[in-house]
Amino acid sequence: MTLFLVATAAGLPYVDLGATAAGGLLLGTISISNNEYQLRRIMSFLNPWADPKQDGYQLIQSLLAIGSGGTWGTGYGLSQQKLFYLPIQYTDFIFAVYAEEFGLFGSFLLLLMLAAYATLGLVVALKASPKIHQLVAIGATVLLVGQSLLNIGVATGVLPTTGLPLPMFSYGGNSMIASLLAAGLLIRVARESSEASAVPIDRTGFQRRSPSGRKLTSGRR
Repeated sequence: MTLFLVATAAGLPYVDLGATAAGGLLLGTISISNNEYQLRRIMSFLNPWADPKQDGYQLIQSLLAIGSGGTWGTGYGLSQQKLFYLPIQYTDFIFAVYAEEFGLFGSFLLLLMLAAYATLGLVVALKASPKIHQLVAIGATVLLVGQSLLNIGVATGVLPTTGLPLPMFSYGGNSMIASLLAAGLLIRVARESSEASAVPIDRTGFQRRSPSGRKLTSGRR
């Protein structure tokens, strides 16, 4: 998804992008048709209660955690679902634990932070002058914000399980390092875009002035 959006921002022909998307969809359909476990995994999120002890168990526990948080949450560290009920609660489904402990208010606050980050990333991309800098900013923004939305969508039952961690939240050094590198790239693009433009120097001569503005010397370059 990140590469597709970067390619779209780069101005690649829509025919090529559409053909690539159609090819990927076709390959995915063939894979799902030939592997029953993939089909069960994808379809289980539509009705997890149809198999509450097997394919739907993890999503059901995630929804129970989110619903138990209420408006204000149970409090930091007081989640009950993470105590041997919700599998993989520290990586793929950490949002469910967060929603249980901080409630609806905390979940909306997290979404607002993601929206603010996406807005800043878009502003940086629009202000970046070289095209490559714009694409780097777009890729770094989509990588963090898009992956966060996918993780939240999985935990809330909107999307099938993908196995993606929540950037800056999920346990694991590799995920944290990758997230920080992506954020660092965006910061680097922002710093280079905010630098002052180069001012051409008069090639016929130059003048030296004192701090008060009085001319001291003049000469040829």
